[in-house]
Amino acid sequence: MSSQVVVEAPGTHRVAEHTPREPGPGEALVAVHAVGICGSDREVYQGNRPEGYVRYPLTPGHEWSGTVRAVGAGVPAALAGRKVVGEGFRNCQVCDRCHAGETTLCTAGYEETGFTQPGAMAATLTLPARLLHVLPDAADLTAAALLEPAACIAAAALKGGARPGERVAVVGTGTLGMFAVQFLRAVSPAELLVVGTRPDREPLARQFGATGFRTRHEPLPDDFDVVVETAGSASAARTAAALLRRGGRLVLTGIPAPGAAGLDPTDLVVRQLEVHTVFGAPPDAWAHTVRMFGAGLLDPLPLVTHELPLTGFPQAIELVGAGDPKVGKVLLRP
Repeated sequence: MSSQVVVEAPGTHRVAEHTPREPGPGEALVAVHAVGICGSDREVYQGNRPEGYVRYPLTPGHEWSGTVRAVGAGVPAALAGRKVVGEGFRNCQVCDRCHAGETTLCTAGYEETGFTQPGAMAATLTLPARLLHVLPDAADLTAAALLEPAACIAAAALKGGARPGERVAVVGTGTLGMFAVQFLRAVSPAELLVVGTRPDREPLARQFGATGFRTRHEPLPDDFDVVVETAGSASAARTAAALLRRGGRLVLTGIPAPGAAGLDPTDLVVRQLEVHTVFGAPPDAWAHTVRMFGAGLLDPLPLVTHELPLTGFPQAIELVGAGDPKVGKVLLRP
């Protein structure tokens, strides 16, 4: 019997029987290989996700990998049997923003796999085939389950526009920070500094291509061209801005708590800093991520520390929120 996780309401979940939904026109049915747990899944379970960004009862899971089992009418038959990952945002495709390729800004309102639509914490997932990105046949599907968070960071790297020989830095040493190091390493920077709160992350940062590592309490330089912030705190945003030269480019990906004292607008203007922000990943960032992964320039596997069955959902949620340095990416295996 195949199963799925159902969060009935905040704090209440069950593992239920799962019946695959046959793909309709334009859809594909995917057998899920692995699904990642992220801080937002914890929010779904605890009930502190913002109004309108979750719909109960719900099968969560927005970071996943799998194999296409069947396709509906109008979908290329050649997709069946292919390894895939998929975008979460269910964009409308017809508004101005969608036509510009900015699908995370779709004006038709928010719909996303694993939050308002059934997610991947189940044996199968049926979704619009246009959201799929095909992986090489030899791809490691366990590693590929991390390509959704990687795509969000790819969006940041693309917005930062780092060029070969520029000096770049990453603030934050979690999963997203380690992806940022890998994306920035690929553009051949003159220097790649990682700044975080945990000295134990230095070996991994260097393995991924960092040329320097400092904790944020050490003296920090102020002459970088591009800085990507991944830590999600107001203090991390300030640290990131302070690392930049005048006219430098700052990309914020974390979402700090509301009301936290963040960047100083006077400083931004006087130093003519260019500020970019990222929420989710548009299709070009996904395509960039899958290309990098296929080319062997992106290695998500060292970031995975735990793999559990679907019945381990409550344990996985606990691990993600425990703040234990030994917990990296937690995956569920349907």
